[in-house]
Amino acid sequence: MTESTSRTARLEARIAPDVLSLVKRAAEIEGRSISDFVVAAARDAARRTIADTEIIHLSRTAQEAFASLLLHPPKPTPALRKAFKRHRRLLRDTR
Repeated sequence: MTESTSRTARLEARIAPDVLSLVKRAAEIEGRSISDFVVAAARDAARRTIADTEIIHLSRTAQEAFASLLLHPPKPTPALRKAFKRHRRLLRDTR
């Protein structure tokens, strides 16, 4: 949601007085209303949580190994060939 999007949903939460004081102070520091501060913090936390579960971070070495395997996959093992045949049979039998 962008800042210019109209707000039509409501979110309510009960928080401890010390947490409210903390949030009020942080909102004041940023020159925002408590509501704007909480919405922005919740949006940022939600984005981080989603990114943490959807984005895989690899070291440079791991990236190079992954790319190498994609470009030069190993030959199928006998067990994998057997699984391919079984899979083809299953697909053929379900038609």
